[in-house]
Amino acid sequence: MRVLAAMSGGVDSAVAAARAVEAGHDVVGVHLALSRMPGTLRTGSRGCCTIEDSRDAWRACDVLGIPYYVWDFSERFKEDVVQDFIDEYAAGRTPNPCMRCNERIKFAALLEKAMALGFDAVCTGHYAKVIEDADGNRELHRAADWAKDQSYVLGVLTHEQLKHSMFPLADTPSKAEVRAEAERRGLSVANKPDSHDICFIPDGDTAGWLAEKIDMTTGDIVDETGAKVGEHPGANAFTVGQRRGLKLGRPAADGKPRFVLEIRPKENKVVVGPEALLAIDEIRGIKVSWAGLPIDEVDSGADFDCHAQVRAHGDPVPAIARIERVADDAGIARDSLVVTLTEPLRGVSPGQTVVLYQASRVLGQATIDAARSLQRAQL
Repeated sequence: MRVLAAMSGGVDSAVAAARAVEAGHDVVGVHLALSRMPGTLRTGSRGCCTIEDSRDAWRACDVLGIPYYVWDFSERFKEDVVQDFIDEYAAGRTPNPCMRCNERIKFAALLEKAMALGFDAVCTGHYAKVIEDADGNRELHRAADWAKDQSYVLGVLTHEQLKHSMFPLADTPSKAEVRAEAERRGLSVANKPDSHDICFIPDGDTAGWLAEKIDMTTGDIVDETGAKVGEHPGANAFTVGQRRGLKLGRPAADGKPRFVLEIRPKENKVVVGPEALLAIDEIRGIKVSWAGLPIDEVDSGADFDCHAQVRAHGDPVPAIARIERVADDAGIARDSLVVTLTEPLRGVSPGQTVVLYQASRVLGQATIDAARSLQRAQL
């Protein structure tokens, strides 16, 4: 096949490209330029998609003997990922920019361009697996190494996108093996640290970064009963589950720490309360999509058993889910995902993504629109 290898400049994408070459595919490497800040360089293991990363990607392609290109997706990244991140926080939600990047950049914009240029598949260094069922339909599954599994952030992939996705690291038992293989192949990124944090906020100071992008207005911090317990410099700077930085002048009656339970941007209020009230029993999701063909219960509206995961490296919990048809503000009927958790999850926030699994298979995902605590509802 003609394969376009997305080269991030890290060890995973380099080894994935090497395996695609070794499998006999006609491989071309491409690095996505997602920022137009010419001085952008990595700081330790923070960030990605920098000038340093583009050079590392070029060196890897040179060793592999494949063509290398840099494609400028900075404008689309700014609009579809960075601006989306700002807009979501401004609305009091907590977005996952890596999900948006995979959805709108790596497996939408990149794949669209690859198909237009005659490529058959896009290859990445994600730890996830694509399996074909008895009828040849492709399904997304967890990788062999569950500790490195990245199927959660790929839960946004559609049936059509999975047809053209290649994940050569799927069955690799550990990251240590990937690094050892890179060393054997003479790839200079063998010992390069993994990136972490949000790539466009490389110093990790999300609150400080947002303060320059969103108008912050002081307001009240209230407890679960509505009583004022403090003031905040801007509700958008807080996230559900946050404990530090509240600076409350009035301690809780039981003397225990308070946590952010809810953000109400329209009222400019932050609701805090005891840790126990972070437990969520029901999730309602919008912007639902299915990773591969949906299971039969989706079309029939029947309940189905699954596991729900709300963070990239969070633990999946047992749940029962169903699809409801709900009219939006314009009166258009859309799918709403209702997930009832048989084991409560803590610190779930609107804007996060819930991904559903059955065993190792990714069923699909939705953006969390509401999270309900039965205990809070009884107050």
